[in-house]
Amino acid sequence: MKFIPEEIENYCKDKSTPPASYLEELDRETHLKTLAPVMLSGHLQGRILAMLSKMIQPEQILEVGTFTGYSALCLAEGLSESGELHTIEVNDELKPIIDQYLNRSPYKDRIKVHIGKAEEVIPHFQQTFDLVFIDAGKKLYGKFYRQCVEKLRSGGFIFADNVLWSGKVLEKDADEETEALKEFNEMVLRDPEVEVVVLPIRDGVSVIRKK
Repeated sequence: MKFIPEEIENYCKDKSTPPASYLEELDRETHLKTLAPVMLSGHLQGRILAMLSKMIQPEQILEVGTFTGYSALCLAEGLSESGELHTIEVNDELKPIIDQYLNRSPYKDRIKVHIGKAEEVIPHFQQTFDLVFIDAGKKLYGKFYRQCVEKLRSGGFIFADNVLWSGKVLEKDADEETEALKEFNEMVLRDPEVEVVVLPIRDGVSVIRKK
């Protein structure tokens, strides 16, 4: 589902700073070599993630769900001078593409890739994060959120992708993934420790701030 007319979305892309050449090439390769290229953040959402990260200037970023690395590279643009980004991907077959494009970027030494189930990897982090991006298995969004918010500093942010799920969150008789996202959205709204705004960007992005 498109939440804004395609012509307006294209106009926004045309009037936004273009991504770096390595991101454009990663976009093309993702569409050529993966079965679900729609999972890629893409130009407009990627520029939004980069801009928000630059506003926050995080020292520590955690990404739950790397896919081919596009969003990690965008978020890394806002890292503070000594900052680092940790990203978790369950599919080890994507690691060659991820590594290829990390190595072509200015952030190759500042992004750490962890292969495994996010719910098993997250508890091992000892540091406090300034920014978290959740974009992995939708049925586990609630668990990811609970794990991540504990490791988020006061005043830190969580961005959660796909929270509108092609508009299916409005359906009464929904599938399991949709129900999980509806429960996640309600849980975040009712959490007294955070404030949240849902943005109708692409497939919906929640911006969550820990008080």
